[in-house]
Amino acid sequence: MLTLHDYLPSQNGWKVRVLLGLLKIPYDTRMVSIFEGESHTDAFLDLNPAGAVPVLQLEDGSAIAESNAILTYLAEGTPFLPADRTRRAKIMQWLFFEQYNVEPVIGSLRFWTLTGRLERNQAMVASKREAGARTLAALNRSLAETPFLTGDDLTIADIAVYAYSHRAGDCGFSLADYPAFLAWTGRVADAIGPGYPVHPYSIDPHSGG
Repeated sequence: MLTLHDYLPSQNGWKVRVLLGLLKIPYDTRMVSIFEGESHTDAFLDLNPAGAVPVLQLEDGSAIAESNAILTYLAEGTPFLPADRTRRAKIMQWLFFEQYNVEPVIGSLRFWTLTGRLERNQAMVASKREAGARTLAALNRSLAETPFLTGDDLTIADIAVYAYSHRAGDCGFSLADYPAFLAWTGRVADAIGPGYPVHPYSIDPHSGG
């Protein structure tokens, strides 16, 4: 059986949980206490030299790190990663966009805000907010044209981008300023369905700044 090395408040882990659930793939969970240094033990670094969750460990013991790489692996041969070459390239475009423009921008601001680390990172906050506004504006422009990021159906591109972007309100962005984006978040939520909660950092007593 697959084993997901996970940390519940991580939205990168959330992406993988969602796709595993939608595909009805059974898996075991191994929780990693990242704030206590567990992701930097020798045992974990053997799975992912970068020392980050999530990591998907396969039945043969090999491991795949990086959430979007895991999504791509799991989605192969399913409607969440269509075979059409152009459509796949567009999905990859959004996966790269997410890792460059969403997770390190909105994800970082959200993490700092929710764990009491905003003040210590104040020198970077203004530039992150400007970048976050550009990211949401880009998504809003794209989503004015299609129901989902690459067409009429939910793909791993939507799951990946949605994970952190739909929580932008947690760090001060007004989603109402981006109506096409906001409407898309509703469509993604409906397509995913219930059962995939966003876990607050407060469930981890070690997460505070």
